[in-house]
Amino acid sequence: MPAPATEAAGVAAPAVGPAAAPVPSAAIEMRAAVLREPGRPVAVERVLLAPPRRGEVLVRVAAAGVCHSDLHLADGQLGGGRWPMVLGHEGAGVVEAVGEDVVDVVPGDHVAFCFVPSCGACAACRGGRRTLCETAALHGVAGMLMDGTSRLRGSDGGVLQHGLMVACFAEYAVVPVAGAVALPASIPLWQAALLGCGVVTGIGAVNRAGVRVGDRVCVIGCGGVGLQVIAGARLAGAGTVVAVDTDVAKLELARRRGATHAVLAGSGADVVVSEVLAVTDGGVEHAFEVVGSPVTIRQAWDVLRPGGTATVVGLAPVGVEVSLPAIEFLAEKTITGSYYGSSDVHAALGRLVALVADGRLDLGDVVSDLIGLDEVEAALQRLRSGQGARSVVVIDEALAGVGA
Repeated sequence: MPAPATEAAGVAAPAVGPAAAPVPSAAIEMRAAVLREPGRPVAVERVLLAPPRRGEVLVRVAAAGVCHSDLHLADGQLGGGRWPMVLGHEGAGVVEAVGEDVVDVVPGDHVAFCFVPSCGACAACRGGRRTLCETAALHGVAGMLMDGTSRLRGSDGGVLQHGLMVACFAEYAVVPVAGAVALPASIPLWQAALLGCGVVTGIGAVNRAGVRVGDRVCVIGCGGVGLQVIAGARLAGAGTVVAVDTDVAKLELARRRGATHAVLAGSGADVVVSEVLAVTDGGVEHAFEVVGSPVTIRQAWDVLRPGGTATVVGLAPVGVEVSLPAIEFLAEKTITGSYYGSSDVHAALGRLVALVADGRLDLGDVVSDLIGLDEVEAALQRLRSGQGARSVVVIDEALAGVGA
């Protein structure tokens, strides 16, 4: 694993723990995985991270998960101009220092990152839909923090964007205070890294859909988020959970996560639909699409029984469209989306932490690869080829608690 950044000449490198309360007066030089442009491999560079400003937090990153959203950014599928950028949005670490007016966390706190640090003041936030925060969306797309500026600079002095307002494929990150959610120190940080995206997204989608005891559920796509959807369905008391994927290894993980049936995709969309209909006696009440493609979204619709709901969790590239048979709306089928669990992330994480503490939710069992920062590009390539579940980048092995 890569060693933590050392203090460079003229650059302040804060220490871990409560003694690090003063805000660093100079930029931190550190290693980070940088996307220079789509089609060019992500590479580790030396970059500069400016100190936190008012309402911001400096976090020493322990570990970070590699998500399909990172892949879409790396491949330029989420729109133009989103580079150069330090990638990474799912992670956890320890607070090093805080800016003015920060009272929610203190140096030494363990935190998970939240990539929608809702402002609390826009129309969406006032309406209780914090994951649709307009302010966070505006600046997140631009790769800036909540004041519209970046704390990151390349070695050439050029501005770097913050990947999904976090940029945690790096040794340190500066995030808005709402982007750092305090956690109990009892959860190893290499596992806690998954909470702020995959877990809250997957289990939150199940909660939003309203899965009830005994319901039949189909989950299409059993990567890092899909496996969390399966766990959420099990926790909700679903009677049947059908996992669909092209990878046998992922289907085995899905069974261990709570799936009652597994369908190997790859023989054609119609075959998948037929198999799901067969094992569910005519269809499911809830289908969750966790891939982000027109084919799998249509499959999620087609496996529904009358009155059922398809929830699209997968992130589709910009420009992708889906066609559905309009006549089937007469069967009172519903299709909807779920973004980041569609909930108050801070409150949701508190409930998820309680499940972990009670032994009802295992965080580490979806991790297929523990890697170093230099292996981010290889992890992205595994996602491109559909291999493995969740890769976790261990950035600071001691903090991450691997083996604990």
